[in-house]
Amino acid sequence: MMMDDRLALLRQIQEVEFAAVELNLYLDTHMEDQRALMEYNQIHKQLMMLKQQYEMLYGPLTNFGFSPSQYPWKWIEGPWPWEQVY
Repeated sequence: MMMDDRLALLRQIQEVEFAAVELNLYLDTHMEDQRALMEYNQIHKQLMMLKQQYEMLYGPLTNFGFSPSQYPWKWIEGPWPWEQVY
């Protein structure tokens, strides 16, 4: 069950991250669209909360200073996010 929860949270992060990238690309060419900017900022906030939740439960999503780690160093513990089997 824990692996199912982990995969569901990781999938949710991927979905929200996709929306953030799409809005980012849209805003590159529509910088005056205030509604899109508000949506982007909402998506960004949601994404940061989801990533923080994932890292608190399962360890870092990225390394090299982008994610904090609990003691002991968690980055070397697997499976890594990209090793998930769907």
